[in-house]
Amino acid sequence: MNSPTNRPAPSSLMALQPIDAAPFARPAPALLVWGSLLFVWMASLLPWRLWSPVPDLLMLVLAFWCLHEPNRVGLFTAFVLGLLMDVHDSGLLGLHALCYVLVAYGMLRLNRRLQHFGFNPWVQTLHVMPVFVVALMVSHLLGAWLNGEWVGWDWLWSALITSALWPLADVLLLLYQRRLDGGDVGSV
Repeated sequence: MNSPTNRPAPSSLMALQPIDAAPFARPAPALLVWGSLLFVWMASLLPWRLWSPVPDLLMLVLAFWCLHEPNRVGLFTAFVLGLLMDVHDSGLLGLHALCYVLVAYGMLRLNRRLQHFGFNPWVQTLHVMPVFVVALMVSHLLGAWLNGEWVGWDWLWSALITSALWPLADVLLLLYQRRLDGGDVGSV
């Protein structure tokens, strides 16, 4: 006879654990977040960025930190960085700010969805691509309307290349946390 104490415990979905939540167990160091944004902003001031299909690395890093550190980097940071880029480009004031705020808003809205699907950078790439395309499209359509001239479709290449660089940004910007988590595994 089976006694009540020898029965196996019923399985539960509550007992399931995430496969790899290690990189997101602790927040990124503030120096890494703000240092990477400052570095990429300064690199964006160089003239190589004026070629149309070049990816917008500042938008990429801003979107990455909006997704992974929404308490530190958000809409205000996106607006300030966009205004700084507008002043540097001496174009219409607010076009980069609008684009970056739209990207930040899109990433903040996608935060819960991407947590639900898991933080796989390849899955994230498919989700962030429409955010980049729509933000750049709105910015360029508004700029074309206000300037009275269409600049072409080169911005679409920029959005697609920026999206394609998402897994590289994931590897580079979370390398510090993955190294820490890798060291913790052997010490148990």
